[in-house]
Amino acid sequence: MSDIIQPETRRLRLRQWHADDRDAFADMCADPEVMRYFPATLDRARSDLMARACEQLLGERGWGVWVVELLENGAFIGIAGLNIPDPDLPFSPCVEVLWRLARPYWGQGYATEAAEAALRVGFDQLELDEIVSFAVLGNRRSRAVMERIGMADTGRTFDHPRLPEASPLRRHCLYSLARRDWSEKSERLD
Repeated sequence: MSDIIQPETRRLRLRQWHADDRDAFADMCADPEVMRYFPATLDRARSDLMARACEQLLGERGWGVWVVELLENGAFIGIAGLNIPDPDLPFSPCVEVLWRLARPYWGQGYATEAAEAALRVGFDQLELDEIVSFAVLGNRRSRAVMERIGMADTGRTFDHPRLPEASPLRRHCLYSLARRDWSEKSERLD
């Protein structure tokens, strides 16, 4: 069991999962608009399984996919963090930054803020050399967040091996950010 890193920003806390997060997480994962670029919405059993896996990995490593809550009132607004994706991706091994927010919290800069907090942990505390992110080609919202947090489009696309060949979601793009570029960006903001 590791000490869990729980970063905070001006408006957000990224923290370990609690049992009472499961209802809000299940609601978010059942929303077709939130899950538009995923193969399907998740039923309660599958969302609970994912939440337990995130909680367990955070407990083991001290970092991972955190719950994102508003500092002002403790409201669950989504998830964000660092993940080691499936090894069958063509660019593995790697660490990815990811996020998923409930729809009422879209368009307020929360995804960018949470993703930057995760990057700060990855580069400043874990001392990773590179962090990646990937999305369905047409997922313009996620790609815009990737660009706002300083990631660069590698120009590399790939077919996600977990999706069927006929799936319109199969083709993905890859973004990346190196620690040296993160450090330069952080120095400019300080």
